[in-house]
Amino acid sequence: MACCRSCLCCQCCCRDTETRTPEELTILGETREEEDEILPRKDYESLDYDRCINETYMDALEGMDNKRAKKYEVVKWMLVFAIGVSIGLVGLFVDFFVRLFTQLKFSVVGNSVEECTEKGCLALSLLELLAFNMTFILIASVLVLVEPVAAGSGIPEIKSYLNGVKVPGIVRLRTFVCKVVGVLFAVAGGLFVGKEGPMIHSGAIIGAGLPQFQSITFKKIQFYFPYFRSDRDKRDFVSAGAAAGVAAAFGAPIGGTLFSLEEGSSFWNQALTWKVLFCSMSATFTLNFFRSGINYNKWGSFQLPGLLNFGEFKCSDGDKACHLWTVVDLAFFVLMGIVGGLLGALFNCINKRLAKYRMKNVHPKARVIRVLESLLVSMVTTVVIFVASMTLGECRDLSPATTHNSTALAVNVDVNSTIRQFFCSNKSYNDMATLFFNPQEVAIHQLFHQDATFSPVTLSIFFVLYFLLACWTYGVSVPSGLFVPSLLCGASLGRLVANVLKTNLGMQIYPGTFALIGAAAFLGGVVRMTISLTVILIESTNEITYGLPIMITLMVAKWTGDFFNKGIYDIHILLKGVPLLEWETEVEMDKLTASDIMDPNLTYVYPHTRVQSLVSILRTTVYHAFPVVTENRDNEREFMKGNILISNNIRFKKMSVLTRAGEQRRRCQSMKSYPSSELRNVCDDQVPVEPTEEGQDILQQMLERRHIPYPNLYPDQSPSEDWTMEERFRPLTFHGLILRSQLVTLLIRGVCYAENQSSATQPRLSYAEMTEDYPRFPDIHDLDLALLNPRMIVDATPYMNPSPYTVSPNTHVSQVFNLFRTMGLRHLPVVNAVGEIVGIITRHNLTHEYLLAKLRQHYITI
Repeated sequence: MACCRSCLCCQCCCRDTETRTPEELTILGETREEEDEILPRKDYESLDYDRCINETYMDALEGMDNKRAKKYEVVKWMLVFAIGVSIGLVGLFVDFFVRLFTQLKFSVVGNSVEECTEKGCLALSLLELLAFNMTFILIASVLVLVEPVAAGSGIPEIKSYLNGVKVPGIVRLRTFVCKVVGVLFAVAGGLFVGKEGPMIHSGAIIGAGLPQFQSITFKKIQFYFPYFRSDRDKRDFVSAGAAAGVAAAFGAPIGGTLFSLEEGSSFWNQALTWKVLFCSMSATFTLNFFRSGINYNKWGSFQLPGLLNFGEFKCSDGDKACHLWTVVDLAFFVLMGIVGGLLGALFNCINKRLAKYRMKNVHPKARVIRVLESLLVSMVTTVVIFVASMTLGECRDLSPATTHNSTALAVNVDVNSTIRQFFCSNKSYNDMATLFFNPQEVAIHQLFHQDATFSPVTLSIFFVLYFLLACWTYGVSVPSGLFVPSLLCGASLGRLVANVLKTNLGMQIYPGTFALIGAAAFLGGVVRMTISLTVILIESTNEITYGLPIMITLMVAKWTGDFFNKGIYDIHILLKGVPLLEWETEVEMDKLTASDIMDPNLTYVYPHTRVQSLVSILRTTVYHAFPVVTENRDNEREFMKGNILISNNIRFKKMSVLTRAGEQRRRCQSMKSYPSSELRNVCDDQVPVEPTEEGQDILQQMLERRHIPYPNLYPDQSPSEDWTMEERFRPLTFHGLILRSQLVTLLIRGVCYAENQSSATQPRLSYAEMTEDYPRFPDIHDLDLALLNPRMIVDATPYMNPSPYTVSPNTHVSQVFNLFRTMGLRHLPVVNAVGEIVGIITRHNLTHEYLLAKLRQHYITI
């Protein structure tokens, strides 16, 4: 007995000390603050990618013949082309002004440094550089204050949007303006950020806004265009825009298409692939056409495919022993992939801690604190760059190969103009200043193609400084990308490995290849992309022979980094509390079924519902969809004959009665504030329920109060005084789903009929009228209640979705998850074998945190 008691005590202690997630503690009725855990927020609204095939939709479909359908498809292709061209022009705009401001800054500061070297006034040169950088960063940071969503790269938000989560303000025109203008000042301001990530966000905004022909920010932009008025069509255009943004940034249309497929769109189809690729091609060649014509005055030559191009990797004509890479080099590439994965995991870990610190100590304070933080980062970065270039750089001899290696670089880069000779003689250059006092793209070209060596000390210092400052910078309140800083950081590491192998071990290698593999390894370790990143890098190098080493390196880097944490974009998605759905669930989650994770507390409406009840429901709940049900009184006895599912449903109903009673009391309080006297007096005679300790006593009191009906949802089937306990739990036959936006639209447009009339007298809205206000449907609080007759009845059957996807209560979680994610659902009703709805599943019921908590609760119950 003593042994048993000790075992029990030991089990209890272990159970008490067991770590549980906050979601699990909430389910178990316990509370505890957990600093490291951020649960998915429930205030994010899901997008509705499922097509609502109701009567109004079918009426619109009947009026569309084959000719109109083809015209509809032609319009869609024209819009895809227009999106691609627009993104190319945006890329041209950003690139032109970044080059203009950067050249102005470096020319002024460079001349000042050369003059002050002899006069001893380098402090003045530092002040000039600080003035340029901090002014540019101030403008970029103020633009983010105007629209906070414009901060960062925007890739986590676009990934969330394409996963089915509506992030407020993410695709608005104001966000686009702040993003585009802000990123060019952020890059020109010398921060370790890139413009490629914001290009993806900008492309997604163009894809979302251009087919709508209207703007919420600028009210005057308002054209009547009744097509593509759904989240489903908008998602397709956003996918195309994001892919075109990648294509314009890297000159990689195929890589952009794969990026949208791998990192963005959760729901894909074959027809969308062709449109996305066409949009990416349009963006790439539009940008290429104008950049080639402007820079070289050779219109139609197509020599500059993207904002970032790695140049041509090839050996010199006279060196027959040279090779880009060999099989022996693959072993070093694998090791570099491991190192890149470790460094990427470290980068993500540090950045995650910085982001949490900002969320707790910077963001809650006044907005000006965010601007001051951006200026502090700019000041520190500028001082570090200047001091490191002046004091830590080494003077390297300017070899003939360096001055004549213009063919290896991109056509638009002049090697002599990128060499910095600060404090060095005419026949030598400062290797640290050459990397720091050039645009990031030029520095990448230097590491990839310049034959002249950078000292190992310089490369090591450059890597450490760039690693730390880029990690600190990503997350400040400026538009910022992470691709180019990661590439530059990894390229310096790869060039360092090449110097060691070539100088110390005497190996015959091509340094540019190792710089490229190092860039791929570090970038892969940070973002954890595989397929799309491989193709992007291949297209950027224009060298298909690099396919195998790049792919192996990225795979190894991803596997290594995944041992420690997630990719940087997934980390920031989790920090924002976005309920993102992964590709699939874990195997052990199949121990749960739909009945384990569903929400059994239903707020429903009847096919014919009074206005007063609809207003009450809409004003006192936050749900975005409501099951449309009827109460089956005739077949009640058959439903009660030992059916396990029905008995489970009775249990669910008993659990939900208390919740519904609380909702009723809240609705009554809300009704009393209505201008209509009938609505105010609806609940005057109801007696509040005295709370008791026994839940069954509360339930029995509610059942005995037969003279107090539940809000009269259905005019002919309100609760009766002679109903028994079983009748109170009568099964709800499921008929369909109707959205909150649809109900509000019906109320605002006065779609209802009188109690003494037939439902055929109710006005009928067309599909175009129902979707006219998309994407900003009116709110229930915008409704003028004084104009409504609360006794009028709304027939919801023509507007509800009569055939939504449903699952059985016994369906395993993996099947539920795959159906929900693959079909892009917003709500998934759980219907038993006799057609009765017993619960509903939303996105929050399928998040990893919620499923894990339910699984642990399942184990505890067992």
